Amino acid sequence: MRLFLLTAATMLAFAANSVLNKLGVSHGGMEPLDFAMVRVWSGALMLLALTWARRSPATVKGTAAGTVSLLVYMLGFSLAYVTLDAGVGALILFGVVQITMFSAAVVARERIPVLRYVGCAVAFAGLAALLWPVGGKPPDASGAALMAAAGLGWGVYTLIGRGAAAPLQHTERNFRYAAIALAVLMFVTGVPTGTPTGLAAAVLSGAITSALGYALWYRVLPQLPTTTAAIAQLTVPVIALAGGMVFLGEDLTIRFVLASVLVLGGVALALRRTG
Repeated sequence: MRLFLLTAATMLAFAANSVLNKLGVSHGGMEPLDFAMVRVWSGALMLLALTWARRSPATVKGTAAGTVSLLVYMLGFSLAYVTLDAGVGALILFGVVQITMFSAAVVARERIPVLRYVGCAVAFAGLAALLWPVGGKPPDASGAALMAAAGLGWGVYTLIGRGAAAPLQHTERNFRYAAIALAVLMFVTGVPTGTPTGLAAAVLSGAITSALGYALWYRVLPQLPTTTAAIAQLTVPVIALAGGMVFLGEDLTIRFVLASVLVLGGVALALRRTG
């Protein structure tokens, strides 16, 4: 039960990131790249403060792969939405995450019950029904490529987290080096700007739902099979859309209700114990 609650809390944090990103960019007047910069810097400062307060050992090191995959995810995610519809973007992101993590599980010869494949397919079909725009145009190729890169980055970042012995410290190092890289990028793109609402959303996303959420994810991951960790993330778009209805005044639709039942039912089927 404790593992379930920690995993659920992590999914809530991931979903909150989506809501805050929409708040900061769509309602707060921030450019996506500016939002990503403030988000990473805020997260790095929060994690640095926490590791200092806990007197965490300085011997723990982040990995280059962890930092690079985090940057690929953050930048790909932000830049893709310049030309990509939000729903299609989420569908591409989580589709690539599933492919990346299931492929890693197969390579590692992890036992994957047939029911897990079926449940994942049902849940992803529910996401497609929920997120694909009715009568919409095909997604922009460059935006789709950027989001696919973001999905690959997040999948790799998640896989790396399965071996993190000190979750908070590893997350802090990854954010620290990512923050430094984005500080260098700032000399090319300029200082991030935005309204107070946008900046507050970026800071909250970075310091709370990203920094603490990612550290918690690294803590949970070693206890989850790779495919379970992948499938659990399919609930994030559903939670994020529900959050948009509660906090941003978005409409509750029959499509959302029916697709959510399909997604959550598929996840429950995939995670059902067999044998």
